[in-house]
Amino acid sequence: MVETVGTTNPHVLPSVPRSPLPRAQIITALRAYHTGIEKLRDAGGYVTRAVIAPKWLVPPVVVVTSPQGARDVLGRTGTRIDKTRIHDEVRNIIGSNLFDLKHEPWIARRRAIQPVFTKKHVRDFAGHMAQAADTVAKSWSGEAVVDIDAECRRLTLQALGRSVLGLDLDERSEDLGDALQISLGYAADRAGRPVRAPRWLPTRARRRAVAARDLLHRQAAEILRLCREDPTRDAPLVHALIAATDPLTGRPLADKDIRDELVVFLLAGHDTTATTLSYALWALGRHPDMQEKVYREVAQFGDRELTPEDLPRLEYTTMVLHESLRLCPPGAVIARAALQDVEVDGHLVEAGTMLIVGVYAMHRDPALWDDPVTFSPDRFTPGQRKARDRWQYLPFGAGPRSCIGDHFAMLEATLALATIVRRVEVESVQADFPIDVPFTVVAAQPVLAGVRARKA
Repeated sequence: MVETVGTTNPHVLPSVPRSPLPRAQIITALRAYHTGIEKLRDAGGYVTRAVIAPKWLVPPVVVVTSPQGARDVLGRTGTRIDKTRIHDEVRNIIGSNLFDLKHEPWIARRRAIQPVFTKKHVRDFAGHMAQAADTVAKSWSGEAVVDIDAECRRLTLQALGRSVLGLDLDERSEDLGDALQISLGYAADRAGRPVRAPRWLPTRARRRAVAARDLLHRQAAEILRLCREDPTRDAPLVHALIAATDPLTGRPLADKDIRDELVVFLLAGHDTTATTLSYALWALGRHPDMQEKVYREVAQFGDRELTPEDLPRLEYTTMVLHESLRLCPPGAVIARAALQDVEVDGHLVEAGTMLIVGVYAMHRDPALWDDPVTFSPDRFTPGQRKARDRWQYLPFGAGPRSCIGDHFAMLEATLALATIVRRVEVESVQADFPIDVPFTVVAAQPVLAGVRARKA
């Protein structure tokens, strides 16, 4: 029993109970960011401590899977809780951005970029999403079996390139997608190793990651160069970042900062959105009645192109996406580091501890959700959402460092899903959606579905 530090009324808190699982099972569970965290919760409770090596070699890990625990971890930032070693590795390989910056530099960067993501700007960014989705859906002519995950990655990068970056990325989509996964997978692998090779050592894995990183940086630098040369170029996000300034200092973002933000935006705007859309289409392909409800909802607009202004009338489509994000959240876990002793769900977490908030585990917890693994968009009616604990559903994180692009991602995915369902009927081939978590949650293998053009 230890007294908490930094409270006005210090009180005695219990230490976090140690996981009862054997060390080998703990290591295996920590490497499986989704199902592994569920196993740790089931064995040790909603706040459990995993010790896999001496503290000087590997910091102890506290796994948190309760809404209150998530609030205690994610609702704080700065001097008490900050980013972790994995974020240091990401920053080292792909650059400094809102995702991986430590607290102090993050404050200034967030101040400068926050105005870029107002609803007005986001509507401009999403301009070509419905058009890209319509083009891809029409390419599934007649009856065919397609890999909906690969197709969703193609259409999201197509839309991102045309409406946000001002480039045609169709031919580069596979290379860019691979480069993102290689770079982030390398960072995650290094962060998880107790002993790591020096960064200056040109190992095979590092050479591959650096080559992937360089491809991403060249792409972002090309985009920035073209926009500086032509201020009228149709690339609203790039121009918004060029114009952004810190409201306190008046300083604009350096070209390196813009480049690094564009790289992480390629991840957030392409990779995670594509997986969400792929999961939603797979789920609708398993539930024809729900797919018909989406179709009836979008049919009210006739054959015209959907726009961001149509979102309020796509209520059920949005509910489908929220349920997809519950069962397949982009971030299976959110990692933080305790810089001081802190209280987490009634327990004392000591300074130097790594904190893992199990988003995937919370989203599928039978204590928090009725029949949790069943796909049911009706969980997200306005009444159901209001009655639920805000901190048990965290597809975009929460607290000060929640995803800055959450509104953009939902707008993109909603327009794309409605457009595709309007054009084609989807029938999923597989009974399960194959999930893997090399860094973000992705499909582990092709997601096959039969598609058939709807009759006019």
